[in-house]
Amino acid sequence: MSYFEHIPHPWIRQRKEFGPVQIDDERVGFGAALGARITAIVGTMVCALLFAILALISLPSAIKSGDVIIIVAWIAQTFLQLVLLPIIIVGQNVQGRASDKRAVQTYQDAEAILHECLQLQAHLETQDRALHDLIVAAGGQAPPQAQPGPATA
Repeated sequence: MSYFEHIPHPWIRQRKEFGPVQIDDERVGFGAALGARITAIVGTMVCALLFAILALISLPSAIKSGDVIIIVAWIAQTFLQLVLLPIIIVGQNVQGRASDKRAVQTYQDAEAILHECLQLQAHLETQDRALHDLIVAAGGQAPPQAQPGPATA
């Protein structure tokens, strides 16, 4: 006969079935939704490629000028800004999704650990009562038993 039944936290099973909240699940107003949509479009490698082609159209004129300042300005202001911006956004989107996933999983892991600790506490209280009863049944003098508190929070 068991005095205690261990009930695993539901997240332990669910974590394998369900993914974390995704960035796209957020509900926002019109302005934020528009900004997120533009960021999603600009933050693609296709957009980076289109910007690179657009920047390369003006490269022959910069080279023909023969002026080093114009060539440097083309590299810094045209090519780097147009091409690197979408690439950086792509990287940030990937990092943001991974960070969100880690944060949700860490929270749920902590919640599951708390539940398991409470279950362990309840199990130990049950063992204490069983040991107390065994000592009394064997004719021994058991120490006074503390009143157990609630095992769940």
